[in-house]
Parts: sequence; structure tokens; C-alpha cells
Amino acid sequence: MSRFLVLYRSAVSAAEQMATADPESGAESMKAWMDWAKRAGDAIVELGSPTQSVAGGEPGSFIGGYSIMQADDLAGVTAALAEHPHRGWGGTIEILEMLGIPGM
Repeated sequence: MSRFLVLYRSAVSAAEQMATADPESGAESMKAWMDWAKRAGDAIVELGSPTQSVAGGEPGSFIGGYSIMQADDLAGVTAALAEHPHRGWGGTIEILEMLGIPGM
């Protein structure tokens, strides 16, 4: 089974999104994430967390969070990410396969 690093990208930083969200919309967002996590099930190795850039990066392109997932192949992880709420909020999702370290 392969592991994948999933990056949640957005035009607005996670810190800004959290700072400007009212408690009700924040709770709705968390519910949407948890509902997706239930559907994704064992494909999730680590749900992850929001992130905040502190150095470098592309202006106006934020990695707002990450997850670590597992699947037999790209098609499997793509299926697990179907209907992810992040896309519904205008964000994009980048998938990177985690490769083994040579010699280890």
C-alpha cells in the first residue's frame, strides 16, 4: 500500500480563514471535514492539521493544511478524496506520493 501526502491549497491562509470565521461557520466546516473523514475511513493515516507559512512559499498560494493517506494507487486515494469539502470552498488539493528512502 502506498502513502500519500495530501496538501490543501487556498488563496487565503488558514490563519486568516480561522480568524475571520464566526463560530457557527467554523463548526459547520469542522462537521464537513469529519463527515468526509468518516467516508474516507482507513484511507486516512493522519487527518493532519491546518498549517501557516512562516518562510518562503508563493505569494497568494497557501498550503492551508495537510493529511497523510494510504491507498493501493493514485486512483484509490483520488476516490477517497472525492467530494472533499475543501474543493467546495474553492480550494485545490495536491497529492504527492511518499517514496521510500533508498538504502533504508
